[in-house]
Amino acid sequence: MIEAAMIWNEPNNKSHWDPNLDPDWTKFAEMAVAAGQAIKAENPNVPRVLGGMSPIDPGWVRNMAGKGVLDHVDAIAVHGFPLDWNLWKLDEWPAKIDEIKAVTDLPVWVSEVGISTFGAEEVQVWGLKRTAELLIGKAPRIHWYSLYDLPRDWPATTRHREAEGSSYYRHFYMGLIREDGSPKPALEAFGDYAPEMGLCQWFHYQDHRLDDAVAWMKRLGVTYLRTGLSWADSFRPNALDWFDRQMEALQDFDVTVTFCFTPEHRGIEPHHTSPPLDKQEFADFCASMIRRYAPRGAAVSRPLGREPRQAALAP
Repeated sequence: MIEAAMIWNEPNNKSHWDPNLDPDWTKFAEMAVAAGQAIKAENPNVPRVLGGMSPIDPGWVRNMAGKGVLDHVDAIAVHGFPLDWNLWKLDEWPAKIDEIKAVTDLPVWVSEVGISTFGAEEVQVWGLKRTAELLIGKAPRIHWYSLYDLPRDWPATTRHREAEGSSYYRHFYMGLIREDGSPKPALEAFGDYAPEMGLCQWFHYQDHRLDDAVAWMKRLGVTYLRTGLSWADSFRPNALDWFDRQMEALQDFDVTVTFCFTPEHRGIEPHHTSPPLDKQEFADFCASMIRRYAPRGAAVSRPLGREPRQAALAP
């Protein structure tokens, strides 16, 4: 069920981690190390992935290496949206991955890549095809973001929201399927690249799209998926019931589950981007999710191209 555990989402992006509260990334590093250790203690066969950096920054990777984070993960992930948010061209994707490979020997995943239909749906079709040409064979995992458009009455998970201008509204048009459930032109094209390309689809608490998403992914030939189990959501009423339902629905896929988002009452400041008051609380959440959905002895696939560190020592 769980093929990998990802620690945080876009950690070096100020929309998902508040750099004002952690200017040199020490708090993040300490939290990531604690989480990596906790995941390994529960099941050393589950690969640990450092959350997808955005922007793609070799300097940030060197910082994480210097703070010991890379000793506690088995892969490192990047996010890229050159046609929507990043200041580089789509054809630069291979070079961007090589920049990270130059500063670490860890496998490099692309855990989010996508193109919005904010301007034109035809752009997404061309961009999907070109992205597949550039990335298939270049990274062990490529997660296309996303299957569904974000409903307009749901806020995008970003700290600045409408202050970002049109950049904010692009969040709502990243799907292959419109909010009303109708397919966009790129949906059929995506099927040409599955299973080599997987999906990244976030499911909100009690998300009504879950069952339809599973049906669509099977129809498209998707075999692997990235989604999230939110630490913040874990404090909602009946949260474990929802987590169980989500993970049961996704049991036929190889799932990279992302652990992220600070509960307001457990942050230095009351916001999901805040470093936690106690790094061990986040680590304990990660451990509890592994214990529940990937217990020691459970079968785990090998998406990395090599075994997780010291997996051979596992009982």
